Amino acid sequence: MQLGLDFTLVEELVAGVDEVGRGPLCGAVVTAAVILDPLRPIIGLNDSKKLTEARREVLFDEIREKALAWCIARAEVEEIDRLNILHATMLAMQRAVEGLSVTPKLALIDGNRCPRLAVPSAPVVKGDSRVPAIAAASILAKVSRDREMAEMDRLYPGYGIAGHKGYPTPVHLEALQRLGPTPIHRRSFAPVRALLEPVAVDCIAATV
Repeated sequence: MQLGLDFTLVEELVAGVDEVGRGPLCGAVVTAAVILDPLRPIIGLNDSKKLTEARREVLFDEIREKALAWCIARAEVEEIDRLNILHATMLAMQRAVEGLSVTPKLALIDGNRCPRLAVPSAPVVKGDSRVPAIAAASILAKVSRDREMAEMDRLYPGYGIAGHKGYPTPVHLEALQRLGPTPIHRRSFAPVRALLEPVAVDCIAATV
């Protein structure tokens, strides 16, 4: 039995929505929406951060197999830089809900605010540890983004992306200083912006 999760909240056509990737310096923010099937329980659901990587991988496949509907969506780096991370996250959540093959009666959103949706919605603080559908969404979003970060690590070696997943760890910050930003780094985030601003100043000075 999963402590904290209220399985009475597994109701027909209630979607759980969560995101992964608001804090990293690079990569997209990834969201997921899941409508669980009350007749097909998934044993072991929990907040993705409380599960091992191996367990998340197993649940990733089981959720997609057993859920009534699921959708993984995203907002790209360009959108994050243009809109800011909060609005880009809301956009990605909106895309996840709109991408469901079944229209939910209600969308429960992890956190303290909701995106604009065509269906009723409600925020649930720490929802990924309270609402099973949100926990399922957190697993889909995290596994999807972690896999993408492993691929980005192969495309941009030397930054350690597969390990830190883009978060501003000392290893990542040192690599940024040494190698400079890649095309997947978020220009609007302070550690990346600080590396680019001196270049802009030098270009202006050279034209004066």
